[in-house]
Amino acid sequence: MMAKIKASLLSLRDLFATAWWIFLIVGIGFVVAYQFVEPAPPKHIVISTGSESGAYYQFANRYAAILAKNGITLEVKASAGSLENLERLKNDEAQIGFVQGGVVPPKDDPDAEDDSGLLSLGSLFYEPVWVFYRGEKKLDRLTDLRGKRIAIGQEGSGVRQLAQQLLVANEIPLGKNLVPVAGLKAAEELQQGRIDAAFIIAAESAPVVQVLLRSPGVRVMSFAQANAYQRRFPFLTRLTLPQGVADLVRDYPPEDIKVLAPTANLIIRDDLHPALQTLLLQALSDVHGKSGFFQDAGEFPSYMDQMLPLSPDAARYFKSGSPFLQRYLPFWLAVLIDRLIVLLVPIIALLIPLLKIAPAIYTWRVRSKIFRIYGELKFLEDDIKQHSDIERAGEYRLRLDTLEDEASQLHVPLGFTDLVYTLREHVNLVRQALHKLEKTA
Repeated sequence: MMAKIKASLLSLRDLFATAWWIFLIVGIGFVVAYQFVEPAPPKHIVISTGSESGAYYQFANRYAAILAKNGITLEVKASAGSLENLERLKNDEAQIGFVQGGVVPPKDDPDAEDDSGLLSLGSLFYEPVWVFYRGEKKLDRLTDLRGKRIAIGQEGSGVRQLAQQLLVANEIPLGKNLVPVAGLKAAEELQQGRIDAAFIIAAESAPVVQVLLRSPGVRVMSFAQANAYQRRFPFLTRLTLPQGVADLVRDYPPEDIKVLAPTANLIIRDDLHPALQTLLLQALSDVHGKSGFFQDAGEFPSYMDQMLPLSPDAARYFKSGSPFLQRYLPFWLAVLIDRLIVLLVPIIALLIPLLKIAPAIYTWRVRSKIFRIYGELKFLEDDIKQHSDIERAGEYRLRLDTLEDEASQLHVPLGFTDLVYTLREHVNLVRQALHKLEKTA
């Protein structure tokens, strides 16, 4: 038993002595490959939304529920709106944020800020711009609002910025007539007659829209110049509110209403982990991929508003869907395997050629011990044949004994012991030749 253990240890020693440089090369390859392995995704991320009563906040909570099933905590932070969301993203106070279309100026705009470091995950849904007003007279142009008290939303909100853009385009001064209220508060002010009009940006199912559509004395503007606005402001889309859709019995609205709509977009920091981007996109598809009042099934998410560059991971998702591993494996396992693949592929690429030549080098190393003695034996045999000096017989015999001792003491793996026995036989053959020489002398 001890002999077997000793032989096994001997084989391992020879193997390590032969292959140490393979381990060294693979180790260096491992260190280099590790530099390209993405770290594990964080377990906690922050999304900046809008007011707690708004759609952004409600949608973010739905995303949080989906991400929680995959072990990711999505912290939902309310805000004043799109502008504050952008500031939070730039200051790394949030990794994800909702931004209304048109909030980020085009890159060729002299007032455009540096938004490098931010990427888009795509547009999520249309946000119709509703202009509600009081009075019996039909209004279909924003110029009709000159001199009236208009609610344009809170400071830092997307609705305020868009309302100001549209009013300036119609040469309406941004003065004291503009009231900083929004949502249900603006609806209440309009119903009570304390303001004359209100800009509301919300889905058709939002409570504030439903309340105002049914409020006596309140009408919604149908943009007569909708096509012109769409050309002047590329981030806007013309939508139609069909006749009677709000109330079929009372036929309200009594005619088709043309409204304008930017899109709601999900913006991220460019250092957000790619696996989390894909997981978010899956959540966006679940929440926003169904058909709606203004959209077809599968229309969202998509890259409609190009105010910021599209994330490369989002581009791949829109083209090919979820990564292969995430389609069939739990999120954490898919991420782990994906990281291991990046690490193991270059290691395997190194190991395959190295392991092919390792056996040959190992065999050469073991056989070289035996071949060294063979070389000395051959030299001694030639010396005996060529000189036939009987006076040196004692010297020859001593050298043969030394070679035989060396052969007997060779430590080689069991698979090579036949070579040792053959070597000892050949030593005896030379010894027999020397013995014949002594007899003939």
